[in-house]
Amino acid sequence: MKKLYVKDGQFYKNVAAISVPIALQSLITTGVNMMDTIMIGSVGQTQLSAVSLANQFINVFHIFCMGIGMGASVLVARYYGMKDQKSLRNTVVIMVRLSIAMAALFCLLTALFPEQIMRIYTVEDPIIHHGILYLNWSVVTYFLLGMSVTCTIVLRCVGKAKMPLYTSIAAFFINVGANYIFIFGKFGAPRMEAAGAALGTLIARIFEFSMICGYLFLKEEAIGIRVKHLFDKVGELWREYIRMSIPVLISDGILAFGNNSVAMVIGRLGESFVAANAITTVTQQLSSVVIQGFSQAGAIVTGQTLGQGEKEKAEDQAYAFLGLGILFGLIAAAIIMIIAGPMINAYNITPETKEIAWELMWSISVIVVFQSMNNIMTKGVLRGGGDTKMLMLADNIFLWVASVPLGILAGLVLHWPAFWIYFCLKIDNLLKAVWCVIRLNSGKWIKKIKSFA
Repeated sequence: MKKLYVKDGQFYKNVAAISVPIALQSLITTGVNMMDTIMIGSVGQTQLSAVSLANQFINVFHIFCMGIGMGASVLVARYYGMKDQKSLRNTVVIMVRLSIAMAALFCLLTALFPEQIMRIYTVEDPIIHHGILYLNWSVVTYFLLGMSVTCTIVLRCVGKAKMPLYTSIAAFFINVGANYIFIFGKFGAPRMEAAGAALGTLIARIFEFSMICGYLFLKEEAIGIRVKHLFDKVGELWREYIRMSIPVLISDGILAFGNNSVAMVIGRLGESFVAANAITTVTQQLSSVVIQGFSQAGAIVTGQTLGQGEKEKAEDQAYAFLGLGILFGLIAAAIIMIIAGPMINAYNITPETKEIAWELMWSISVIVVFQSMNNIMTKGVLRGGGDTKMLMLADNIFLWVASVPLGILAGLVLHWPAFWIYFCLKIDNLLKAVWCVIRLNSGKWIKKIKSFA
């Protein structure tokens, strides 16, 4: 195996320039979610539950949009490296069309069947009532969210990561301010509670959409796309897009349903386990935002390097990214154990829940090392190399053949300690980390991409 680093300071500078803004944006997103929870939670438990469950459906759409955007990024980064602006622009055209089509589908479902959507998650009528109010205000946000998410991803691929970051920072304050006004009825506004949370999010989404899409379609030059280009014929690029990008969409979509299955297993392990998992999930998110940044940087840098025709350089960089995955996985594990005590003690929970939370923290601190390795490889380097079909298979085989059945066996049948239940539920991270090293060594992860210039 090659060395897990490269003697190229510019490489690490480029990685930092891409990953740091993405990590900060992920941190802001986590902060927005926490603020929404705190603010609507102060109104009442019913409203909090309603908003949380309604957002489960919206999160499915968000995951599909991430799949569309990350699928497009495979081609965008490669064509950007090739300096093939026409193919790059047409890739973005296809991405936008798919995003709008997906938004239209979710918009229609939400507008026509809000009660049925809520009944997927709960049978409590008060929760359903508030959830319907939230969904009714959220109908338009699908188009705004879909365009903002996908356009942000392609801007990062051409080195424009700072602009979306600044937009997210401003959107954070707009969201918090609007939530305060409409949830609680301040400054003469009506007290809307759950609906107010949706309206606050809608206002922030309008701002985010206007800034990001306005910049992309009116000013940005590297891609050079304008509104008139959305009506262009894209020809044979559809086939290449489907070959490279659709497996990413399918993989992320099925993975989302698989993660919901893991959540269903956790939900059946008792109130103490569920509460402990909620505490540890926030801790894990806070400790792994840097890993998310490096994952997307891996896809972008790898795609650009291969687009420039430098295969050997891309392979050396791939091993350097693996080294970064191990390093920041260990750092994340250390952070988890440092903040575990203060995080657990900050909650008013029973001794039983506290004990489970500690076990989960220990388990997560082990898993996060492997999670860091496989995320930077599967969502980054290997995806940037175009190995999307194999990644689609690996993601879902390890989840459905290992994590879900072993988690059910450990938790619901054998009743193992919390440490081992969680370890089994997340064992796909360990297995994929091993598989990634094997795949990397094989060299088969680098796929050719056609140019349509």
